[in-house]
Amino acid sequence: MVKNKVENINIEETSEKGPGIFQKLFFWVLIPLLFTLTIFLIIAQFTNTNVFQFADGIKDKVPFLQSNDTEIIEDSSLNEQKVVTLQAQIQEKEAEISQLQTKISSSNEEVEALLAEQERLLFEIEKLKRDQEQTTKDFKDILSTFEKMPAKTAAPILVKMSDDEALRILSSMKPDTLSAIFTKMSPTDAARYTELLAKN
Repeated sequence: MVKNKVENINIEETSEKGPGIFQKLFFWVLIPLLFTLTIFLIIAQFTNTNVFQFADGIKDKVPFLQSNDTEIIEDSSLNEQKVVTLQAQIQEKEAEISQLQTKISSSNEEVEALLAEQERLLFEIEKLKRDQEQTTKDFKDILSTFEKMPAKTAAPILVKMSDDEALRILSSMKPDTLSAIFTKMSPTDAARYTELLAKN
């Protein structure tokens, strides 16, 4: 008997609860909506109305459903113009870069040529210095030889040399040696060399 009472209470509870929210939504919203839609499509079929064109017309009249095709087209054309502009700028920058690279390579070549010329000139300077040192050494040896010679032997040799060479040797001699050589020269040669030495 207790069992029967429990079953009766359970049956009463389920009958008191009634339909759920989803059942109410289905009965009160979806079924009437589907019914209305079906009737609308049947009427459209009999009146030869294109439902899609009708929906497009309604969409254009409702402000928040209006088509943004023109804006999209304008935006896409603006984007295309920006892309073209940016590509033109990229090409200009690439041309500038290639010009700069050409200038850099030509500058590098010029620098290398200048460095080679500098090395050549330094080599020539060193060679000239060595030659000059050798010439100076040779001249000192010649001068030493003339100073060691007796004046009687040195005087005729100096007279037969060119004036420049003779003057160079005479101007570098000690005064005692010079006077001894002048005494062994003819008075004309001694006067000429004295005058040339005075001009130097």
